[in-house]
Amino acid sequence: MKTKTLKKNKVNVVTLGCSKNVYDSEVMMAQLRANKFEVEHESKEDDAEIVIINTCGFIDVAKQESIDTIIRYAEAKADGMVDKLYVTGCLSERYKTDLEKEIPEVDAYFGTRELPRLLKTLKADYKHELVGERLLTTPSHYAYFKVSEGCDRNCSFCAIPLMRGGHISIPIEELVKQAKSLANQGVKELMLIAQDLTFYGLDLYKKRALADLLEQLAQVEGIEWIRLHYAFPSGFPMEVVEVMKKYDNICNYLDMPLQHGSTKMLQAMRRGTTREKTEELVNKIRSIIPDIAIRTTLIAGYPGETEEDFQEMYTFVEKMKFDRLGIFTYSHEENTHAYNFEDDVPEEVKKQRADAIMELQSGISYELNQQKIGKTFKVLFDKVEGDYFIGRTEFDSPEVDNEVLVKKSEYFVRLGDFAMVEITNADHYDLYGKVVD
Repeated sequence: MKTKTLKKNKVNVVTLGCSKNVYDSEVMMAQLRANKFEVEHESKEDDAEIVIINTCGFIDVAKQESIDTIIRYAEAKADGMVDKLYVTGCLSERYKTDLEKEIPEVDAYFGTRELPRLLKTLKADYKHELVGERLLTTPSHYAYFKVSEGCDRNCSFCAIPLMRGGHISIPIEELVKQAKSLANQGVKELMLIAQDLTFYGLDLYKKRALADLLEQLAQVEGIEWIRLHYAFPSGFPMEVVEVMKKYDNICNYLDMPLQHGSTKMLQAMRRGTTREKTEELVNKIRSIIPDIAIRTTLIAGYPGETEEDFQEMYTFVEKMKFDRLGIFTYSHEENTHAYNFEDDVPEEVKKQRADAIMELQSGISYELNQQKIGKTFKVLFDKVEGDYFIGRTEFDSPEVDNEVLVKKSEYFVRLGDFAMVEITNADHYDLYGKVVD
C-alpha cells in the first residue's frame, strides 16, 4: 500500500563513491531534465516515482555501502514508496548477474557506459547535442571535470579497468568547450579527474597531452583555479609541472596516488616504479615548484607485506612529508591479478598499520600547518557551518583536505567568492584566520 503520493516522472538520483561517479550522475541528470523529467540529486522528499542508484564497486566497504543502499530502496519499493528502481555504475557493471539474482526487486541494472540504454528504458532519448552538459550537484562555484574514462594500467590490486574499461580521452576542443560553458554558469574552479590523468591524450594524439590541455584550459576566461587529481607516477610528464608553474590559475596542487613506499611491494603491485624513482620524482617536482602541495594515497596490508615492508613505507612517509595523505586497507578483489595470492595479512594488522601511518601523517600535517600561521592565502569559500564560513586555499581540494575557518561574527564573505585570509591559528587539519584587504 502506498503511504504517500509519488510524483510521476520525478527521478531521484543517488550517487555513491568517487568524484567520477558524481560527474556521471550530473550528466545523467542533464539528459533526464532535457527529456522533461523532474530530477533531483539525493532528494529529501522521498516522493520520486523513479530512483536511480549510481553505485561504487571499488573496495569491500564501498561495495557494501552500495548493496545496503540498493536493499534500502528495494524495501521502499515493496512498501509503495518507489515505483521504479534502477541501478547503474561500477557495482552494477561488475556484478550485474549476481545482483539480478540476489536483488530481483530492481527493475533493471546498467553498466558504466550504458546511459543511452538506461534512458531508452525510461522512454527517453539520448540527446547527443547535450554531450558535456551537466546539472551540477556540487556548490555552483566548482565542478569536477572528467578528461578521460577508463584505464589501461594493470595494477595488480585494482578492479577499475574491469568496471570502467580501457582508457578513452575526451578531445581537447570538446573539453575547452565544456570549460567555457561551466565558466558561463559561474564555475570558478575545475577539478580535473580521470582514472589516470597523466595518460591523457595517448590514444588521441599518440603522446601524453595533459600539458597541452592545461595550456588551453588556463586561458578560459572566468576559470580561476584548475586542480589536478589522480596523476600516475610512472611515466609522469614533467612538462605538466612547467605549465603549472607558468599559469597562476593552475593550482600548485597534485593528487598522485603512490600506493606504497617499498620497492618490493610496488613491484608486486605492478606499479612500474620503485621507491627510489618515486622519491626522485617528488623531489624533482618540488624543486620546480617548492610550495606545491602533494596529496597521495597508500595501501596497507597488500598480500605478502611484511613488517619490514611496512616499516619501509612508514620511513618513506616520514621522509617525504606529504602535505596530504590517505590510506586504504587492502581489499581482496575478484578477477584482479592480486586475487591469485593469499590475502595473508590479518585485517587487524592491516588496520593497525593504516592507523600508524595516519597518526604519523597527523603529526606531519600539524607541523606543516603551524608554518602557515602569520601567512596570507587566497581562499575560496564553499559553505557555512556553525559559527564559521569555511573555505579552502589552492593547496586543498573539497571534502578530503584542510579547511580554512573564518568566524561569522567577525567577518562576512559570500559563498563562492575569494578572499585574502591571514592564518591566525592552526591544528592538524584546520586553519583559522581573519579576512584582510
